[in-house]
Amino acid sequence: MAFGPGPHLVWGPNAAGKTSLLEAIVLLAWGRSHRTSSDGELIRWGTDLARVEGHVGIDVVEVAVARSGAGGTSGRKRIRVNGVGRRAGGLEGPLRVVVFAPEEMLLVVGSPGLRRASLDQLVAATTPGYGSTLATYGRALQQRNGLLRAIREEGAGRDELRFWDAAFLDAGGRIVADRLALLGRLATPLARAHAEIAPDEAAAAPLTVRYATNAPAGPGETPRDALARRLVETADKEVWNGATLVGPHRDDLVFDLAGRDLAGFASRGQQRTAILSFKLAELDLLTEQDGRPPLLLLDDVFSELDPDRRAHLVRRIAELPQAFVTTTTLDDLDPALRAIGTAWEVRAAPDGARLIPGPGANAVEAVPES
Repeated sequence: MAFGPGPHLVWGPNAAGKTSLLEAIVLLAWGRSHRTSSDGELIRWGTDLARVEGHVGIDVVEVAVARSGAGGTSGRKRIRVNGVGRRAGGLEGPLRVVVFAPEEMLLVVGSPGLRRASLDQLVAATTPGYGSTLATYGRALQQRNGLLRAIREEGAGRDELRFWDAAFLDAGGRIVADRLALLGRLATPLARAHAEIAPDEAAAAPLTVRYATNAPAGPGETPRDALARRLVETADKEVWNGATLVGPHRDDLVFDLAGRDLAGFASRGQQRTAILSFKLAELDLLTEQDGRPPLLLLDDVFSELDPDRRAHLVRRIAELPQAFVTTTTLDDLDPALRAIGTAWEVRAAPDGARLIPGPGANAVEAVPES
């Protein structure tokens, strides 16, 4: 398919394949899905391979996933940019996206993991090398947890643990520092977006996002220093639990309104305002980085917003070079958006979903694809 500029309105019944299209775009941008951590789930049932190729300006990005592991539930992944192999952690650049999906309507009150993932993706898009640092931290954490279990269950010594402590502290300290720096840059776009969407609410109480860490830095401490101190303080408890109890993998974000945690008192309307403000701030921050707006992907979220928030989102979409919006029916979309958008109908078929261009669609061809 070839998609021209402006909003693209992708509509069809549930399970037809709308989210799969957006997921394919996210895969080209991030090297992973936004909805699952298992690469094996990206492959259509009954097949052994999923492959996505995207042309973004002069760049060609390709991601392929093949089944592997017992029962084929996991996946082996290959990523190439202009024919050169890349790691998912180093994929920043050719395609940047901001995703607003139904799962993120729980960003304020959902699990901390959802907020960490959202923050980490934004840091990775704005901070070179952050993806690699996350991967290093993940490996060190896995090894460290394995050793803690061995110490607890088998009485193993702690000598090897010190080696992984060094890698854990180096990567963990950088992660916390980069997260804090990102939140500092996000503060102004967030306040601006909140004032645009809910001016009365913003005038009475500013919306902020606060980093909640289990290793707060004391006077003169760096994030690494604070994490090292906390490892010493929790050493015996970690052996007892057989797991690492402190570090950025357990930190959280808190949405505050007038100094109060939104998760504890906000109405659903206030939660949605905060989430939409966060997403628009993300959009603005990425645009301000180099003047190049990211691709906005909205997966069936218009039905979650009231008319005022819908109208505001439509105005922002109209300003973007390109955006994708999915919905079960075009009637759910704002008339102003339908007037400027290109419609694509998704129909489920035995050999995969079909994308049917509507009037005015800039399509080379519509073919079955998984």
